[in-house]
Amino acid sequence: MMRESRGDRDGSGEAEAGGAPSTGRMVTTALIVTGNMVGAGILALPVNLGPSGFLPAVLGSLAMWAIMTSTGLIIARQPFLRENESADLPTFFEAVLGPCGKWLSVAANLVILYGLLTAYLAGVASVAANSCGLGIPTWGWLLLYFCAATLLASFGSGLLRRSNVLLMTVMWMLFGALLVMVVPHFRKADLSAGDLTFFTSGLPILVTAFNFHNVVPTLCRTLNHDRKAITKAIWLGSGIGAFMTLLWTVAVMVTLPMESADGVSIIAAFKAGVPATVPLNQLIQSPLFVDASIGFAVVAMTTSYTATGVALTAFLKDVAGERVRGRAAIWLMTFLPPVGIGVLYPDIFLEALNVVGGFGVGTLFGILPGILLVRQGAPGSRTRRLGWLLVGVFICVLLVELAQETGMLQISPDVEYWSAHRFH
Repeated sequence: MMRESRGDRDGSGEAEAGGAPSTGRMVTTALIVTGNMVGAGILALPVNLGPSGFLPAVLGSLAMWAIMTSTGLIIARQPFLRENESADLPTFFEAVLGPCGKWLSVAANLVILYGLLTAYLAGVASVAANSCGLGIPTWGWLLLYFCAATLLASFGSGLLRRSNVLLMTVMWMLFGALLVMVVPHFRKADLSAGDLTFFTSGLPILVTAFNFHNVVPTLCRTLNHDRKAITKAIWLGSGIGAFMTLLWTVAVMVTLPMESADGVSIIAAFKAGVPATVPLNQLIQSPLFVDASIGFAVVAMTTSYTATGVALTAFLKDVAGERVRGRAAIWLMTFLPPVGIGVLYPDIFLEALNVVGGFGVGTLFGILPGILLVRQGAPGSRTRRLGWLLVGVFICVLLVELAQETGMLQISPDVEYWSAHRFH
């Protein structure tokens, strides 16, 4: 992976000029975390978690944000990343957990990175196909977006960090415009209503929505392994992402009915597997809102797509080692599988995110960091107890997704329940 500087070789964490990383660099690096979070998850969460109810969705999101940020900090504070600047996650987990840790991380990371790239492509294509009305099929939009976003991702982390400020600014402007336009459509609702059974089925997507961990090695190198700057960047970046995700989730849930006869509802969107902007376009029916929603979806997913593409490129280089040296070969290995899957299965958006969260993110950035704490903590210590708690939480997430994928657990929105709790 490309990087701008290696910092001090003695591990002091100082920047090139002899001081700590500047506030500007810390903030722009934090925005990479935000950009990596605010992508497919922010568009999927109101639809995939909405039928659980307002309070479960909000409280569950806050809890998962705190948990996922903590696991990101666990990885960032490992001395191995400072001592081995060229290493990525597979080498890191092999060093701290042995060969089993390495290959488990390889398998989980492949699920995450390829799954996310596929979801971003399918998500943008779905929004465009359902909103533009130009007669272009979903796979056609997917290919058009793939060409543009992949070009940006191909230039590496240096361009990513510099362009991310511009992309985030545009995204915030579009985000603000969408919120302003949905406010007149807010409705009263029974905010105490909830379906905790359905909330359980939404755990994998919740994990995915607050995932940013693949950029942690890049973040550490960019900030020259300065622990204080890294901690600030992770909390700031994830905090901004969580705020935007929660604000959007709440706005969607008090705008769209949970269930309606005309099919313009959160439950209908869940069954169709489309992002929240699609039913909002049908409800508001404003050309300006359609343009803003398409722009927001494209920019939000592009920030995540480019960050994920850069992370996958570095990951494959680390795994392949000396076996694959050509940049072209690595590029093809990075981007051809997701575009191929997206073209074959253009409606895979929500399904891909669930698989990513349940099998990939939960294992790599939940269970393995928990095992790290268990191994590093003294018997009976707070560190070891926290480690076991993390392992337990993310094993539950994995089992929920496994049960849903195998048909052992079939949880659907309770249409009859929500029909009795309509918006007024």
